[in-house]
Amino acid sequence: MAKKFVIGIDYGTDSVRSVVVDTTNGKIVGTSVFEYPRWKKGLFCDPSINQFRQHPLDYIEGLEQSVKGSLAGLPPEVVNNIVGVTVDTTGSTPVAVDKEGTPLSLKEGYENNPDAMFVLWKDHTAVKEATEINNLARAWGGVDFTKFEGGVYSSEWFWAKILHVLRHSAEVRKNAWSWVEHCDWIPGLLTGKTNPIQLKRSRCAAGHKAMWHDDFNGLPDEKFLTKLDPVFSGLRERLFSKTYTCDTEVGNLSSEWANRLGLSINVKVGAGTFDAHTGAVGGEIKPYYLVKVMGTSTCDMIVAPLSEVGDKLVAGICGQVDGSIVPGMIGLEAGQSAFGDIYAWFGKLLMWPVTNIISEMSWLDDKSKKKIIEETADKLIAELSKQAELLPVEETSVIALDWMNGRRTPDANQTLKGAITGLSLGSDAPRIFKALVEATAFGSKMINDRFISEGIRIDGVIAIGGVAKKNPFVMQIVADVLNMTIKVAASEQTCALGSAMAASVVAGVYKDIPSAQKAMGGGIEKEYHPDPVRAKKYETLFRKYKDLGSFIEKSQNY
Repeated sequence: MAKKFVIGIDYGTDSVRSVVVDTTNGKIVGTSVFEYPRWKKGLFCDPSINQFRQHPLDYIEGLEQSVKGSLAGLPPEVVNNIVGVTVDTTGSTPVAVDKEGTPLSLKEGYENNPDAMFVLWKDHTAVKEATEINNLARAWGGVDFTKFEGGVYSSEWFWAKILHVLRHSAEVRKNAWSWVEHCDWIPGLLTGKTNPIQLKRSRCAAGHKAMWHDDFNGLPDEKFLTKLDPVFSGLRERLFSKTYTCDTEVGNLSSEWANRLGLSINVKVGAGTFDAHTGAVGGEIKPYYLVKVMGTSTCDMIVAPLSEVGDKLVAGICGQVDGSIVPGMIGLEAGQSAFGDIYAWFGKLLMWPVTNIISEMSWLDDKSKKKIIEETADKLIAELSKQAELLPVEETSVIALDWMNGRRTPDANQTLKGAITGLSLGSDAPRIFKALVEATAFGSKMINDRFISEGIRIDGVIAIGGVAKKNPFVMQIVADVLNMTIKVAASEQTCALGSAMAASVVAGVYKDIPSAQKAMGGGIEKEYHPDPVRAKKYETLFRKYKDLGSFIEKSQNY
């Protein structure tokens, strides 16, 4: 019997990656990355107000180019035996659509309107709206629809973003018939079934970000939504009530997309899901093992049997959803709004004189200027890590707070700001960088401690993502702070691989996600073990971190 192959499509913040995977062993036989051209130019974004929007053309062009690129050069026996496709995306990343499910920004007159585009996961323009949702959920006298979301609703999520856009743009409010998550729209596009009522919506997206739950008969009650704001009147019935896990087929490739991609119309398309959650699948998550996606931000996930979680509600996390990661288990999500982004921010801060002064030096030729800037930027974080690693734990009194992009977990609050304290005239760049790395590790420990204090044990930690693969200095500090061994997944593309695993189940190659993980998983490439001496010292610094956080949160709430 011929081998079967599947395609995993992973939409990240900056680019989309497609991988062609052999279902017998999980080997990636073809891969291609497409960077979003409009996003790369900074179009439709305004960082000063935390506005981050993406044009659907970036997604469409990336879909076609990355899939075709991953297929380029593969023999017919591979291409002709591709049986399934699954897509993962960032989230919550919703968009306003018309009755046919076409994003408004693809329609004449809306091409350059940011409010008609996908509202990216890290867009924080809806802080005010998130506060209103939280206040009403506690005070309106009915069900608290945030209770399965950790009890705190975030500005990064579905309803807050929609409410902000509807209030902000009269044109979008007038013409938006419904709203669709990125992870739901792409499978609809591939199958030619974009009608908002007929779309098979992601359980992962709906449960973690849209307050969907079986106990509510779907989404929050119409009375709650219209009490929040009359602009929501009638919207609930134009959305959805059912949701689907990542092992569900939504249809076959349409003739149009089969032709565009060079594939068969017999290829099965799976229900979409979020990138971090398929990353957990690709990282071979198992019950009570915490999978940390460590990149620009973090997403921390645990799965546990429904029979063991029962009616237990975990406060302050990003939701607990039946089947959101592995169908048949409760998926629990937490995370940090900034992780690697904090290191990038500090690097950019240090690069200011290089980019703004050296570039203006008339006695340097343009080629030399460019080389100096590029080489400095390329080596900066690595050199900071190297020098910071030489500093003993007790040598630095600098304590930092990792809220530069707000706080996601525990207890979401996107209005919070970061801080650095304990500075002296001897506080050089490596010491401050070390404090920032420690702050991100302390933020990770806050998440672990919350799970444990709420009765969810952690038997082990698996790390995936760019930071986990590239920065041993950071990983060792996290292991020391958590006082736990961290295993780094071997796969370079765990999110795309996880989507490929889901596609193999959708196509009937494997009966369920654990079976696909067993056959297609890449295993562990490295382990970081905590140093007992450093771990003990970090207990003291962690208490200082918590004291600083308490002080800063109180002062910023005045």
